[in-house]
Amino acid sequence: MRVLAAMSGGVDSSVAAARALAAGHEVVGVHLALSQDPQAVRESSRGCCSLEDSADARRVCDKLGIPFYVWDFSDRFKEEVMEDFVDSYVRGETPNPCLRCNEKIKFAALLERGIALGFDAVVTGHYARITPDGYLRRAIDPRKDQSYVLGVLGAHEIEHCLFPVGDTPKPQIREEAAEHGFSTASKPDSYDICFIPDGNTTAFLGSHIGVRPGMIVDGEGTPLRQHDGVYGFTIGQRKGLDIKTPAADGRPRYVTDIDAATGTVTVGSHEDLSVSVIEADRLKYLHPGMTGTLDCQVQVRAHGGVVDCLAHVHREEDSMVLELSEPLFGVARGQAAVLYLPDEQGDIVLGSGTICGTRR
Repeated sequence: MRVLAAMSGGVDSSVAAARALAAGHEVVGVHLALSQDPQAVRESSRGCCSLEDSADARRVCDKLGIPFYVWDFSDRFKEEVMEDFVDSYVRGETPNPCLRCNEKIKFAALLERGIALGFDAVVTGHYARITPDGYLRRAIDPRKDQSYVLGVLGAHEIEHCLFPVGDTPKPQIREEAAEHGFSTASKPDSYDICFIPDGNTTAFLGSHIGVRPGMIVDGEGTPLRQHDGVYGFTIGQRKGLDIKTPAADGRPRYVTDIDAATGTVTVGSHEDLSVSVIEADRLKYLHPGMTGTLDCQVQVRAHGGVVDCLAHVHREEDSMVLELSEPLFGVARGQAAVLYLPDEQGDIVLGSGTICGTRR
């Protein structure tokens, strides 16, 4: 096959490209330029789109003897990831921009251009696997599994994906990179939001949204203090609330609800974070089993565990309701709910939805 290797400049994408080449594919390396001002992305930020990352990706491709290109997706990234990120916080949600980037840029946009240019598939360094019948499943290494962040893709994208490192533990990937002589072999994993390299999400959102005053209240509606905008809070947050008066029972307070329309942030006890029902929309279907009422498992965080649930999938309404077998805590609107087949098949992804509501 003729494949595009998405080169982030990290160790995983380096080895993925090498393995694709060794498997006999015709490989072309592509680094995605996502920042309209690359100089603003700090080197060593542990993101995936700095000038340093681009240079690392080029060196790997040179060592492999494959062509290397930089494709500028910065305009599309700004609109579909950065602006969506800001808009989501304005609505009182807590989005994961890396999921949106996977959905809109690293697969959809890249694959769209790649297919137009005659490529058959996209190769990435994500830790996930594809079953023989074409379904997404978890990686061998549960500590590095990234099936959750890929659960927002559509079936079309999965049909054109190769994940060569998903069958190998991470330490072996680093060893393999060192054997190839890749400079990325000891490079730290990425974890920053690439467009917020200093990690100050509240300051970034404040600069884009501005001051939108509201009140922090307790569960009885008693005002506790004014705030500058709901974007400074997320469900489950405990630190940084700056509430001068202690709770009546003396226990810590957590953000339990965010009403963006009124600017109201409600705080309560940890027990108030308990959720037994999740509502989601914007569904993605990766397996024919995601239909009607079904027993499955759900994961709501990239590094969270799964719980059993009864899912009611309403395709005609583009929504689903998940009845959890045990409560989850701190589930926020805007996060992804990714469904997996249960029991011994629990590593196959059924599909996903974006959380739009919860109930106790």
